[in-house]
Amino acid sequence: MTLPRWHRLQVRLRLAPGQRSLRRHLMVWLLLPQLILWLAAAYVTYHLAARYANGAIDRSLYQSSRALAQQVKPIGNGLFIDFPKAAQAIIEADPDDRVYYMVSTPPGEFILGNNRLPPPPPIPHLQLDLPYFYDGMVGDVPVRVAALYLAYGEEDQPQRMLVQLAKSRTSREELARQILIDTALPLSGLIVLMSLIVWGGIRTGLAPLARLRNLVEDRAPNDLAPIQLDSAPEEVRALAKALNTLLAEVRESVDSQKRFISNAAHQLRTPLAGLKSQAELALAEASDPAQKARLQRVQESATRSAHLVAQLLTLARAEPESAAVQARSRFDLQKLARELTAEQVPRALHTGVDLGCDDGDERALEVLGNALLIREALQNLIDNAIRYAGRGATVTVRCRRVDTQALIEIEDDGPGLPPDPHIHERVFERFVRATHEGSGCGLGLAIVKEIVERHAGSVALAPVSPHGLRVTLKLPLAG
Repeated sequence: MTLPRWHRLQVRLRLAPGQRSLRRHLMVWLLLPQLILWLAAAYVTYHLAARYANGAIDRSLYQSSRALAQQVKPIGNGLFIDFPKAAQAIIEADPDDRVYYMVSTPPGEFILGNNRLPPPPPIPHLQLDLPYFYDGMVGDVPVRVAALYLAYGEEDQPQRMLVQLAKSRTSREELARQILIDTALPLSGLIVLMSLIVWGGIRTGLAPLARLRNLVEDRAPNDLAPIQLDSAPEEVRALAKALNTLLAEVRESVDSQKRFISNAAHQLRTPLAGLKSQAELALAEASDPAQKARLQRVQESATRSAHLVAQLLTLARAEPESAAVQARSRFDLQKLARELTAEQVPRALHTGVDLGCDDGDERALEVLGNALLIREALQNLIDNAIRYAGRGATVTVRCRRVDTQALIEIEDDGPGLPPDPHIHERVFERFVRATHEGSGCGLGLAIVKEIVERHAGSVALAPVSPHGLRVTLKLPLAG
């Protein structure tokens, strides 16, 4: 029994508007801290590199300032400067990494070098022979300056001399940048590798949810079997267990309805058969035309009710739970169609329909399934064609092989279905009839669809030019 639309169970992971998917949410919260830590590490690395570069440059400036101070030798109360042009040329040789120097005494009174060097900041407790380092500008060039205060002169007339040596910060920034690059590139590679590992871990961790979604989405609407996810994590197993509990409750409700329909149909068969027999006897003995007309309607109603009960029992046997326990075997579908056509010939002749079978394939069309259910499906299709094609129509049953499928076509040149394309889909629903003619109950095609789908096949309707209908049934070949 197919569940109504409002009973069909579909489980999908849907988020409210504005919310991210679970995978994206985890990716953001796992990768965003890594990105922030990477930026923080780059910032700290750059400043550490700048500090170490400053330390190296400061040591170089201090040594150079001591060497420069040795070239200025005190003589009594004066100074002797021994700074040849060659040494000056060596200091100023590199135009990209300029070195500036200045000697002044007393401090601030230029003696030697470049008088554009910025003075040192105020020093509260000045100590001699101890270097002081600071940043400054020489024109537009940022420099790092080392200032060294020295004492000279007589003891009764002590004097001070200031030796300043400055170097552009180009080398320091280049060194810090190179250290940052050498550190950031491997760190970036590690971040990318970690991101891939995190992405793989998230994908693996969410895979049970995807499997659960596929298990539910791929199910037929009336498949209420429990979901098996024994190898999934505990959280997903808990979700599957909750779904199984819901499925069990729905299955119990559906089984109760099925049992009621099956029992009711069984109980109705005997009284309906008796009613039909009594109506036929009364009709044969009646002489009043009005009474005969009423008895004729009673007989038609009894016949239709008996047909409905038989169809309900067939539908109950075609349900997944019933079909699953019925035996399956290999049989020749073409032979079955030929036998059914031969059985229906007398009925077709009685209604004025030309019924025939066209064997399009000499080889056997062996399929694997329940022969009784397939027989019921084919019998319903042939019965519908005879019932609705009308007197004088021709009904042809064709059998052929198409790739790995066995194909059965029942074609008639009767009035066919209305041109509305939605009718071709709705006639497979239960208790839906495309016409009010005949004594059908709207279950024949629903039974055919149920049986064919249980055997991994398909059934479809198509109009025939200039008028008529073709029903195509496909089943996979065995083997």
